[in-house]
Amino acid sequence: MRWDELFDDLEAQLRAARADEARGELGELVRAERATVQLGDRLRATRGRQLRVHVGDLAGERDAVVAGELVEVGPDWMLVVEPGARHALVPLGAVQALVGVVAHISPTGAEVERRLRLGSTLRALGRDRAEVQVHTSGRTLVGRIDRVGADHVDVGAGRGGPVWTVPLAALRVVRSR
Repeated sequence: MRWDELFDDLEAQLRAARADEARGELGELVRAERATVQLGDRLRATRGRQLRVHVGDLAGERDAVVAGELVEVGPDWMLVVEPGARHALVPLGAVQALVGVVAHISPTGAEVERRLRLGSTLRALGRDRAEVQVHTSGRTLVGRIDRVGADHVDVGAGRGGPVWTVPLAALRVVRSR
């Protein structure tokens, strides 16, 4: 009788150890999977929701925030519709912190969506001749996008006004109606 209890106890300990090991392996798998998640994957799952995007200092504004509905996400940018139907194009490289991002993910869409980079989006604004406000950490430029290069954008201030060349890396927010 005593041997039966001993073997039962050993079997129970073995089952418990196997369960602990399985839980540990599952936790490791979950952590490993989370380590592969990109910010864009979570932002795509956040589309249609309200979001606050902290972009740091803009010209004359400390700790600037873009707030509104996240409507689109590219591989290196996001588009937020702010109150008053103003659109804010935010390069992901300008983002310092976000509030409102969901925990789950939405994988990358079609090949076209993956290739629609910040430069392509700025070229579309230029083709539409949309008036934009281009915000950097040091200044705000108002005008139209004249040209978009591989790593810069030219913003024209209008007839006879200056044409500003801004490195894409310096962009914090590009606003339009």
